[in-house]
Amino acid sequence: MTLARLAVDIGGTFTDVVIEAGGEHFTTKVLTTPRGPEEAVVAGTRIVLHQAGLAFADLAVFVHGTTLATNAIIERKGARTALVATEGFRDVIEIADEGRCDQYDVFIDKPKPLVPRRLRFTVPERVDVNGTVRLALDEAAVRAVAAELRRENIEAVAVAFIHAYVNGGHEARVRDILAEECPGLWIALSSEVAPEMREYERTSTTIASAYVQPLIAGYLGRLADAFAAEGSHAPIQLMTSGGSLAGLDTASRFPIRLVESGPAGGAILAAHVAAERQDRKVLSFDMGGTTAKICLIEDMQPLKGRSFEVDRAARFLKGSGLPIRIPVIEMVEIGAGGGSIARVDELKRITVGPDSAGSEPGPACYGRGGERPTVTDADVWLGKIDPERFAGGSIPLDVARAEAALESAIGAALALTPEMAAYGVGEIVDENMANAARVHAVERGVVVKDHTLVAFGGAAPLHAARLAEKLGIARIVIPPDAGVGSAVGFLRAPIAYELVRSRYMRLDRFEPETATALLDAMSREARELAAAAAGERAVEERRAAFMRYRGQGHEIAIDLPVRTLRAGDETPLREAFEAEYRRLFERHIPGAVIEVMSWTVFVGTRAEPARPLPAPARKAGPRPIGARAVFDGRGGGRSEMPLYARADFTPGAALPGPAIIVEAGTSTFVSEAFDVMLDGGGALVLERKSAGGERS
Repeated sequence: MTLARLAVDIGGTFTDVVIEAGGEHFTTKVLTTPRGPEEAVVAGTRIVLHQAGLAFADLAVFVHGTTLATNAIIERKGARTALVATEGFRDVIEIADEGRCDQYDVFIDKPKPLVPRRLRFTVPERVDVNGTVRLALDEAAVRAVAAELRRENIEAVAVAFIHAYVNGGHEARVRDILAEECPGLWIALSSEVAPEMREYERTSTTIASAYVQPLIAGYLGRLADAFAAEGSHAPIQLMTSGGSLAGLDTASRFPIRLVESGPAGGAILAAHVAAERQDRKVLSFDMGGTTAKICLIEDMQPLKGRSFEVDRAARFLKGSGLPIRIPVIEMVEIGAGGGSIARVDELKRITVGPDSAGSEPGPACYGRGGERPTVTDADVWLGKIDPERFAGGSIPLDVARAEAALESAIGAALALTPEMAAYGVGEIVDENMANAARVHAVERGVVVKDHTLVAFGGAAPLHAARLAEKLGIARIVIPPDAGVGSAVGFLRAPIAYELVRSRYMRLDRFEPETATALLDAMSREARELAAAAAGERAVEERRAAFMRYRGQGHEIAIDLPVRTLRAGDETPLREAFEAEYRRLFERHIPGAVIEVMSWTVFVGTRAEPARPLPAPARKAGPRPIGARAVFDGRGGGRSEMPLYARADFTPGAALPGPAIIVEAGTSTFVSEAFDVMLDGGGALVLERKSAGGERS
């Protein structure tokens, strides 16, 4: 029997579906169905199963990622949610951390809280920083709050008490009372969702988890039922923001971990591509229908963090969004996709995004009612997209509608021809993405031009060459099945779970017994959560401590041995911390007090090592299958560009740019500045020509 593995990525515009069976990939892209996302998943799965000659019953594994949680927060379409906090701490999410994303803007816009003030309730209780109960929970007050929740028709509630990360007993008791008084209420506890110090981030994360839990749990339940009705009994595994897979029950319990799950799959794919080619400096570029995601891959691993922000009021400005404190792959995401809407602003400038036409109605060229021009409309009118081969020919494009939208919204306002309007849209969106990459690289202290650009997603191969020109990047890799790259990445992700717990400790007063007890308890919980999805597969464990010099605001992760800690371990821990501190900041502070703020345990399946790729001999490329007249604003006119089928390339086949290479899920635009070759792993590799061929 063929082992068939299904991967599905739901985006804002397209739902990407991949089946891996018998060493082959079968792929499709279908329009996302926002009102019932499972409908597009089932429809797309039917298509790829038919391609593979398989049935739903043949599926062994189903790996899934979705932007539903992110979109629900951004669009404020989650559950009617309330907060229960410690008396006196009702306004934690309003006070925040007193930071300002723009120090001098007196009219600063802050993200709208997910819970309005009148739905934030408090009860008397208090636990200190050591977990000692200073004031017992007032259970009568909790029951009074329950009555208010019933009157307000609350669907979900977040419980976040002060210092609950070290002792969650009061929160657990509140859950018991609310479950008794309000049957059917969804309840999220900060001591389970984000058991770390810093009450603002912990409370914000717990509220966000409660806010999306009814939506995500309901969707996952409907999805499981739909697949069962089709005859599939494959376990469903969900991609998390940290780049690992979790079981259905775990995902339903902690849905906040699914925020950014789709982009995480793309980062996993880019890391796999880097490992196959032993490329230690990679910039991952994922551009779909709604957003573009950029991530640094260093030493063949995506950079990871412990927090990020959702729904930023100001693009690129840290502190302007809702903080979410969970393990996450670090990336920058902007509203720059094929469906991003272009317009002329009050200063007569072309702007693109962040809003998107999505799948309903979609770009004007889809002919589904959209009238405003988008990036896809610009690419179609410029000639970069073959309207008969878009999405494998499943979505015919109306070129005349693209022209009309560009003319009415851009050309008429700026006295430009439709071609120049389309060119302007393309240049602006490419510059937006280049700027995002520059900012991300500067924040991480790396030189972006030293990296290889790995491009995937439905729109990225169309824009990768121009983006690389703007960034000074000399090498681009377009992996196989690039149009559904994030879904392919899901199939490379480990099944794992990561826990973080706060427990303050100074290295000069190291308590090995306390630390070991905490880490062992975390290990048992992480293994239980990972085992639900791992089945019989062997797992490995990693431990780390987040450490800092006393009084600093941020920590550095230092690896810990997976064993019982003992007296004397503080010495190698100090040495490891100081070495990492020197690597990051050039020098350490001799003799300064070092604090451990939090501890982490990661339990997951072992990653399969990347196979070395053969180095094929360079040879002539295939014959063109046609030509397209492509407009270039730098040259001022259209020129015939040869059109090639990616399927006609064999390893080593090479040809000079300019060219367009088409496949079912995307098209690769090779500008005049690059040559292209198919490497031993089936990836298109674009290499910059000599200095004489460069253009900026």
